[in-house]
Amino acid sequence: MAGRIGERWLAAAYRGEAWLVALRPLEALYRLAVRRRAAAFASGRRATWQAPVPVIVVGNITLGGTGKSPLVAWLARFLAERGWAPGILSRGYGGRSARYPLLLDADTPVAACGDEPRMLADQTEVPVVVDPDRARGARRLLAAGCDILIGDDGLQHLALGRDLELVVVDGRRGFGNGRCLPAGPLREPLTRLEGVDAVVINGVPAFEAPPGAHGMALVPSAWRRLGDGARVPPTPPPFAGPVHALAGIGHPARFFATLEALGVEPIPHAFADHHRFTAADLAFADGRPVVMTAKDAVKCRELAPVDSWVLEVEARPDAAFIDWLQARLVSLSTQAARRASRAAT
Repeated sequence: MAGRIGERWLAAAYRGEAWLVALRPLEALYRLAVRRRAAAFASGRRATWQAPVPVIVVGNITLGGTGKSPLVAWLARFLAERGWAPGILSRGYGGRSARYPLLLDADTPVAACGDEPRMLADQTEVPVVVDPDRARGARRLLAAGCDILIGDDGLQHLALGRDLELVVVDGRRGFGNGRCLPAGPLREPLTRLEGVDAVVINGVPAFEAPPGAHGMALVPSAWRRLGDGARVPPTPPPFAGPVHALAGIGHPARFFATLEALGVEPIPHAFADHHRFTAADLAFADGRPVVMTAKDAVKCRELAPVDSWVLEVEARPDAAFIDWLQARLVSLSTQAARRASRAAT
């Protein structure tokens, strides 16, 4: 029930429904708390730990899915292809481990690490560490040999220093009504964008994009059969007729729209973000195929019917963003060398 209420509120926040005006006094208190917290870190009253290697944080300032995790996966592969040894750092929302920091291996269960870290580890094959204490988790990645760290959803975790901040925005929903919680979907005021290094818009923006923003597309790359891992191209789909489409992500409508663009007729089943699936969620009497996102698939391996498919998607940033990033990586490499030199003296 709480999940459904939260979904209705979030939809209202993105539509800018009039009744949210009543929540603006609470929004003022929230903004004050955010401002005071940021000031405490900026002044040194709250400590920030800076890693001796570059740290790139990928996050968002809105609630709900934006396409952040696919960009994290793309970034990890991009860095590895260019000789870096990247590691991914995550809070591990939805997971609970008996010990932290938790360095994922092939057998780490979703219940311990959370769905997004499990998905990212499977997709990238780079070290992934989960820890509520981001600085401690970062030190574990350093011990694993990583020479550049990617913070997944770490924009608001100011206790970990960073060299680059990338903010991902959903092109269709944008910033909603532009208000902060609980009167709107913003985690931080829009002025926060003035201090980040790059804004990346997922899809064609239906709003006025911030100056200098880059573009990104989520492109279907393959259908993967959940049972045996067999992969086929995204078109034509490996099934015919309507399918049951499951999405327990931040923005299920985007997944359903992607299916329709591929010529697939979805029977939509939207769940709350990070939903813990049960066998009943995947039991349909009509025998139609079941399709789902990669994030949901890591939780459904033992539950899904035989004829279940995962739609894999990849982030494709625009050429301008790639050029910008490559230039910044040169600068980050120089900064890292200076840090190492200072540490040695």
